[in-house]
Amino acid sequence: MRSLKLLLCWISFLTLSISISVSSDDQLTVDGTVLELTDSNFDSAISTFDCIFVDFYAPWCGHCKRLNPELDAAAPILAKLKQPIVIAKLNADKYSRLARKIEIDAFPTLMLYNHGVPMEYYGPRKADLLVRYLKKFVAPDVAVLESDSAVKEFVEDAGTFFPVFIGFGLNESIISGLGRKYKKKAWFAVSKEVSEDTMVSYDFDKAPALVANHPTYNEHSVFYGPFEDGFLEEFVKQSFLPLILPINHDTLKLLKDDERKIVLTIVEDETHESLEKLYKALRAAAHANRDLVFGYVGVKQFEEFVDSFHVDKKTNLPKIVVWDGDEEYDQVTGIETITQEEDHLTQVSRFLEGYREGRTEKKKINGPSFMGFINSMIGIRSVYILVFLVAVIMMLRSLGQVEEPAGVRTATAARERVDQTTSVPEGETSEHKPSDKKED
Repeated sequence: MRSLKLLLCWISFLTLSISISVSSDDQLTVDGTVLELTDSNFDSAISTFDCIFVDFYAPWCGHCKRLNPELDAAAPILAKLKQPIVIAKLNADKYSRLARKIEIDAFPTLMLYNHGVPMEYYGPRKADLLVRYLKKFVAPDVAVLESDSAVKEFVEDAGTFFPVFIGFGLNESIISGLGRKYKKKAWFAVSKEVSEDTMVSYDFDKAPALVANHPTYNEHSVFYGPFEDGFLEEFVKQSFLPLILPINHDTLKLLKDDERKIVLTIVEDETHESLEKLYKALRAAAHANRDLVFGYVGVKQFEEFVDSFHVDKKTNLPKIVVWDGDEEYDQVTGIETITQEEDHLTQVSRFLEGYREGRTEKKKINGPSFMGFINSMIGIRSVYILVFLVAVIMMLRSLGQVEEPAGVRTATAARERVDQTTSVPEGETSEHKPSDKKED
């Protein structure tokens, strides 16, 4: 009887120890430090926290090592927000099965889980900029601003990564649906006060008005209505991008979500001061043609992309085309370049007129250079893996189809006859069966 009591006590002790261990392992708190995730607590962390930013890293990755101090610095700031954001990391090299399940194929891969919904992060990695970027996802759908100073503070806090839409003299309910729908793409606010100073600052002359502000490009667009959902949303969607967009690796990612065609102007050096008149003409044309995206790119800045449009040393620049965002572009007959001899806006207008009237020649993107563009979008590593797999499959298929030479068949048959006469000790076999595999 005494032995039974001791056994029951021992079982109770083990059960208590295990429960304490499990609870301590699974305890997830917001304490301002970077949370270390494993395959056992990952799902729990994603479901526990409304907003969690996860760094999938590998210990040997140099970029991952450089990112660590930035995450350490950002974590306590984000943890103190009214709606805290947790920063966590998971060793994807160690927990490779989980990493494969989430389709992690590069290090570091950064993911933001907002109420369990994942979104890959491509924003800045410096601590202060990271904080400013991530705050967007826990901010109100639409901020209500009471004064000019509140408007100024809101724009400054918003930073330069997202466009800012401010409704002056608009009721919050008019844009609340859009603020909720496009929260991942822009800041939204309404201002109750509309002063003359604000109207001058944001270049509008009456209210109500919805102003789209692009801090990075120092650019404003104004919409005076009608404010029904269809018209308003169309303006918002078209204003996610600035009127004229410099084309680079980052902005190409923005174009993926835009269905409009791109009026692309190719120049030698996009930073040259002599191009200001051309950019001004493109901006004016963009105002009147919101169904198109207007972009420019320099050979000096993005040569591998420019080469896709059959640009070489003999090409007269600036060259202007309409790109479909994929593998084709239209060249307007008789208007392939913008010259210095004639007004730029006149030439751009004539180009657009020719395009809309169908006086175009359709061309294919230059294949090899376009591959360079694809590589920049999806990662050269993924391309190499794909090419390797295709090569392996083709090799296996070819091996299965190639007939062995007669000499080889004869030698093989001879070996088989020898094998049949070779004695095998009793209890052994020359084949490796699944049951022969050693257990780890």
